[in-house]
Amino acid sequence: MSVPTPHIASEKGQIAKTVLMPGDPLRAKFIADTFLTDPVLINNVRGVQGHTGTWKGVPVTVMASGMGIPAIGIYSWELFNFYDVDNIIRIAGALQDDIKVMDIVAAQGACTNSNYINQFNCPGTFAPIADYTLLSKAVEAAAAWFDRTKITGKKVETVSVPEGLEEDRKIKKDRILVNDPDAAPIWPRYSELSDNRPFFATREGMKVYDLREVPAERRVGYSWYGTWGGKVLKKYPEWLRRLTEKK
Repeated sequence: MSVPTPHIASEKGQIAKTVLMPGDPLRAKFIADTFLTDPVLINNVRGVQGHTGTWKGVPVTVMASGMGIPAIGIYSWELFNFYDVDNIIRIAGALQDDIKVMDIVAAQGACTNSNYINQFNCPGTFAPIADYTLLSKAVEAAAAWFDRTKITGKKVETVSVPEGLEEDRKIKKDRILVNDPDAAPIWPRYSELSDNRPFFATREGMKVYDLREVPAERRVGYSWYGTWGGKVLKKYPEWLRRLTEKK
């Protein structure tokens, strides 16, 4: 088999050595459009989007894996064997009662009870795990970032608008950012990686920097700010204590 492959319509050189793989094609597009410089669509076979751009000058491809182990098995096999990819980093969520949307999980390893891998003569459900020292550094860096970027003295307030918003009379409430010296720290849903400046997005994908510029339907329908980082900062000292005891 040569390139393009049955599932990837890219030519040699269009796919970077490192590929980020979310499951959802639209998430792949969002990541590419939001974080990569000059992203280019390099695959759309069966709607499975792949985009290549650069991150701080380093070529990176973001490509959807589809749903389930067989799907990612197909795409990863073709990427490794026909496009000379060195690293595939899976971007995924989690199913657990105490893990919420926007939570961050630093996992050392994961495995499956699927027998899909048996066809490659790999016994059991072996899963390589991350170096614990490196993983610990990532957790420490995350806690430091949350502490450094917290927004204090402000909160998001939902206010009633009985007559309806001027831009859409059917919407009877609004969300505004107000000053409150007693409010718990908050963090934006999205922020610029270069300077941590909060930003928002319209349904058309336009980036704006003021919550008031977000159309009403999205302004009141999304959690643009939240206390997510507070959970990390609350649990971090206990995690650090346990880590120190192990040493």
